[in-house]
Amino acid sequence: MRALVQRVSEASVAVDGVACGQIGAGLLILLGVAVGDTDEEREWLCGKIARLRIFPDDRGLMNRSVLETAGGVLVVSQFTLFGSVERGNRPSFEGAARPEEAVPIYEQFVARLSEILARPVATGRFGADMKVHLVNDGPVTLWIDTRCR
Repeated sequence: MRALVQRVSEASVAVDGVACGQIGAGLLILLGVAVGDTDEEREWLCGKIARLRIFPDDRGLMNRSVLETAGGVLVVSQFTLFGSVERGNRPSFEGAARPEEAVPIYEQFVARLSEILARPVATGRFGADMKVHLVNDGPVTLWIDTRCR
C-alpha cells in the first residue's frame, strides 16, 4: 500500500459535481492498493497514519497526531500512486491491484482507521472520476509505502 498523506486546513472530494466527502482541518490521504497487499500492511499503515506527529503543539512544533487533535480524515482511492514510468512516457499501472482485490482492502483500511480514531472517516467513491479540493497546511506532505518500512 502507498499513501500520500497531506495535512490540510480543509479538503473535499466530489463526483459529478456533488461533494461525497469533506473535512475541516486534518488529513487528506490518497491511498493506493498494490497487488498482494496484506492485512498486516493495512494494519501497520493505519496505525502509522493515526500516530503521525505532524500537527503543531502549543510551541508550534510538530508533536501532535490526528488522534490527539481530533482532526478530520478524508481517504481517496488513488491507483495512480502505483504508476510506473520506467519505460516510455505512458504510465504503466501493473503494480496496482485490480478493483476486485483493491476495493475490499480500501474499505477495510477506512473501517480500521475509523475504529482507531473512534470517529467516522470521510471518503471519495472508489473508481469514480473524482475532483479533489484541498488547502495544504504547512505544506506538510508525506509519502508512506508499506514495502519500505
